[in-house]
Amino acid sequence: MKFFDSRHYFNYSWEQVSIANWKKYPNEVSTHVIAVDVLRREVDPKSGVLRTERLITCKQSIPKWLLALVGGQEVSYVREVSEVDPKARTVVMRSTNMTMNNLLLVFETCTYSPDPENPATKTVFDQEAQITAFASWKRICNKIEDWTVERFGQNAIKGKAGFEGVLQKVANSDVFARESVSLS
Repeated sequence: MKFFDSRHYFNYSWEQVSIANWKKYPNEVSTHVIAVDVLRREVDPKSGVLRTERLITCKQSIPKWLLALVGGQEVSYVREVSEVDPKARTVVMRSTNMTMNNLLLVFETCTYSPDPENPATKTVFDQEAQITAFASWKRICNKIEDWTVERFGQNAIKGKAGFEGVLQKVANSDVFARESVSLS
């Protein structure tokens, strides 16, 4: 089992980040994400928490040595369940892979929350992943986990850069003004 964690600060308010999060894909940098489909969305009438379940479709190359060992395909599917709590001002997204999960299981949690030092202008993004490979040989498991952690890190960098671009585009439009009124 291997772990990945990362913290990033966005120079936008939590409200802006939580609105732009729904417009994150597609973007020019995170080209590995080819589709995002909303499966279910509901608001808890008591808490006001928005819960959304999405199917994320990704396409990325898999090393030849891994394809030779286990087969597989370059298209993979990820199930994401997110909760937006406007009172606590948090967005928590939990995801897991649905493709090849008998060989490799990835649990990811991403959280957006206001920066305690600059809550009106900055948002903290925390990303954690637990990566577990299942194979008969420990050496192969380690190699699969190492490759996955490396790829996860590369995609995390792309994801943050792509989201910065989305935030800039949304900030230059009137979306923040229109959407923040509906959050009130």
